[in-house]
Amino acid sequence: MNAAISFPDAPPWQALRKVVVDSVSSVHSRRSHGFALDDFFAWYRSESRPPFSKAVVQEYSVQLEAQKLSPSTINVRLAAIRKLASQAADNGLLAPELAAGIAKVKGVKRRGVRLGNSLEEAQARELLCAPAGAGLKATRDRAMLGLLLGCALRRSELVALEVDRIELRAGRWVIPDLIGMGNHVRTVPVPAWVKKVMDTWLAAAAIQTGPVFRPVNKGDVVGGMPLTENAVWWIVRQYAGALDLGTLAPHDLRRTCARLCSESGGALEQIQLLLGHGSIQTTMDYLGTKQNLLEAVNDRLEIGE
Repeated sequence: MNAAISFPDAPPWQALRKVVVDSVSSVHSRRSHGFALDDFFAWYRSESRPPFSKAVVQEYSVQLEAQKLSPSTINVRLAAIRKLASQAADNGLLAPELAAGIAKVKGVKRRGVRLGNSLEEAQARELLCAPAGAGLKATRDRAMLGLLLGCALRRSELVALEVDRIELRAGRWVIPDLIGMGNHVRTVPVPAWVKKVMDTWLAAAAIQTGPVFRPVNKGDVVGGMPLTENAVWWIVRQYAGALDLGTLAPHDLRRTCARLCSESGGALEQIQLLLGHGSIQTTMDYLGTKQNLLEAVNDRLEIGE
């Protein structure tokens, strides 16, 4: 069996790529797996390399570490490659012993908790004000940044948001029953200031139904289709770069919202509900929360004294 000669460009391998991508449920995970395999394939083609094997994957892992990628990013890419090898063995494209070897390639150990990027309150205000002027694009971008910073939406949730999904409940505006990663359902409160910038955008663009966020062309004409996730990524990166805030991504604004909520006194479990995390530990990782064993919270209890 030497199907690796045609790896990775032969149609069967490209079909397996789709199988691996489709094997994960969330949009974010599918995008990550697809990018991981495409990057691995491009790296493999860049030089003359031996057939697909454990040694090749280990070499690729070393290359990823040399790029100073985070352990979590490297581990996601290796997980996608392991799935590819397993599917290849199941479909007769790779010898089982080669797939077993690839499955043994170890991931990279995490060193502490990766907090990612987040903004201070003053920086968040500066970013929100960055889209200047009364044009439709600036008006849209202020509303978009407001939802990312004020409601901790993922970019996939942002572009999928439609006008009729914003409802008045218990005397306040919310996005009810929002389905996030892992099919976790949450209701997202919409602060008054976020609703104001959204209403300004919707009125200026004359949008009454359908997607909230749409492309705006150079003639200041609003399109009918929703904005893409990649467009959101580039818009955030553009404003952050202009303000010298570093390589900021939309997810960093979600993290910023969580940390600012915590700093303003928000309860951990309420922040978890806002973010839609299935695990309180994930929320703690976002916030960089560590247990204080020197001044433990239960030391203050005087029940037995």
